[in-house]
Amino acid sequence: MRADYGSGVDATRVGPAGVQEVTMQLEPEATAAAVRRLRRAHGQLGGVIRMLEEGRECNDLVTQLAAVSSALDRAGFAIVASGLRQCVANPDSGPDQKELERLFLALA
Repeated sequence: MRADYGSGVDATRVGPAGVQEVTMQLEPEATAAAVRRLRRAHGQLGGVIRMLEEGRECNDLVTQLAAVSSALDRAGFAIVASGLRQCVANPDSGPDQKELERLFLALA
């Protein structure tokens, strides 16, 4: 089943466990920002892999791992926050409070 609910909430679908899920399309600006953050984290992770392969110092590795983790956290929170804004704008078409809590806890 596919329907347009406006303001970023795209449709409902049946997920892998047979559970109905609400899918979401982020606003273009939010999508671009999240992609930039994720690409930055991807580059940082590549750096960590190279550092491991080269046998670099532990302190340098830990610093880069912290940067990757922080970049991923920021991207995840930005995505959830954008979705939350959309849900507030259209409360009948987005996930309920329990689902939003689950999403936030998944990032913690």
